[in-house]
Parts: sequence; C-alpha cells; structure tokens
Amino acid sequence: MRAKFNYFCGMILTDTHTHIYSESFEEDQDQMMQRAIAAGVTRFFVPAIDSTYTNAMYDIESKYPDHVFLMMGLHPTHVKEGYKEELKHVEEELDKRLNGNAGKTFYAVGEIGIDLYWDKTFLPEQKEAFRYQIQLAKKYKLPIVIHCRESFEEIFEVLETEKGEDLFGIFHCFTGTIEDAHRAIGYQMKLGIGGVVTFKNGKIDKFLDQISLDHIVLETDAPYLAPTPYRGKRNESSYIMNVLKKLSEIYQRPIEEIAAITTQNSKDIFGV
Repeated sequence: MRAKFNYFCGMILTDTHTHIYSESFEEDQDQMMQRAIAAGVTRFFVPAIDSTYTNAMYDIESKYPDHVFLMMGLHPTHVKEGYKEELKHVEEELDKRLNGNAGKTFYAVGEIGIDLYWDKTFLPEQKEAFRYQIQLAKKYKLPIVIHCRESFEEIFEVLETEKGEDLFGIFHCFTGTIEDAHRAIGYQMKLGIGGVVTFKNGKIDKFLDQISLDHIVLETDAPYLAPTPYRGKRNESSYIMNVLKKLSEIYQRPIEEIAAITTQNSKDIFGV
C-alpha cells in the first residue's frame, strides 16, 4: 500500500470540475478530500450551481485554501422563473471578489450553458443567461466552464455570436462527436474528460486519440458520473485515477505524462 502511495504522490493531478461541497459528502467530506489528496489530486476546481450553495462553497474553500479554487455562475438547470435574481447574485459575488477587498478571487464563470435533457421550457432564458454570463467572464477576463446536455447546436449558436480572443474555457463533461470536439476546440475550449470515457457505451473513447492531449483536462463531476468500476455509485475526486488510467490506454502514453500535460492545460485555462 505504501509503495502505491509513493508511486502516485509524485504526480500532480487536477480535478477541473468537482462539487465537493455537495450534500452527498456531508458525512465524510474531510475523508473524501484526504483520499483525493493522497491519490495526488491537489487542485480542485469547484463550479457553482446557484445562490443556495454559495456559503457551502466558501466553507470548503476556507477549509482547504491551498487546494480549492472556486468558480461563480448559474447552472442552466437552475434557470427558472427567478433566474434574473440569481444572475444578480452571480454578478454581485464576482464584483465583491474581483473588484472589492474580499482577499479572494474566482477562477472561472461556471458552470454555465444549456441543458435540454430535463426540461425545454426555459430554453430562451437559458440562452439569455448563458450569453449574459459569457459577457461577465469577458468583463473579468475569466474562462467559462460550459455545461452542455443535449444542446450542442444551441451552445454553438451562442458561442458563435460571442467568439473572440476573450472567449476561452472548458467544455465540461464532453460527450459529443469528434466533429463537436473540433468545433469546441475552435472556440478555444478544452475538453473536460471524466468518468464517461470509461463507460462501455461512452463513445468518446473511440475517437479521443485523434484529439491532441493539449486540448484535454481531467475532471470527475463528483458526486456524479462515477467511472467504471464505480458506475452508479457516488463519485469522488480520488476516482480521477480511473479516468487517468483509461486515457493512458487510449493514448498509449504513461500516466505521469498525461497527468503533467492535463494539469498544465488546466493552468493555461485557469491561470493558476
């Protein structure tokens, strides 16, 4: 066991998308974090959902200030009747940290985007919220982290109107085709690869080796989308090792090399 720990602890792994403040971790949050850190995951980028989670995000940041890097944004599935108030909260929090004296910062605007899997009712509002938050990211010179579920064409439609040198970020939980991958990369987006790449029906493993590792970052989306062999169970950041090993198989390159490249890619995006 000690030999295994020493082998992995030489790598620096970055989980670019993990909800470590989730209620799913209420009973063992500290143990979960220690398991991840022991596995070499020392950088946790934490997306927002809506205002009800803001304090929980700040709490985990204060407990792990050297490891946790926060985003601010409104998740598309939470764009409902009161979404304008939620967007106001996003803007206020960004202003407080980036223009004020909070002594803290945000590293991205996310997760934002469009989700048509659960409900198409608020598609116009989701588009408006997505575009508005992209413009906030540009204002503060931050990357965006995109949530895209059954909405590639709608996402690309918005990105096309906002494209430019000041638009960049990550396509979180990328599950599209190789054509979608190239389009996303064309908008200066990295592809967030997580547990889906280990699924038998995940599909992206069939073409991912045609995408340069320079465009890839690792993520878990914990507590969701646990990789094989944990599929269907609670995900956690230490399971990023399973994603890393699968990428090593796909690219036929050592895990240490993939860890180094994907962590550098995350630094290029988040600036830290």
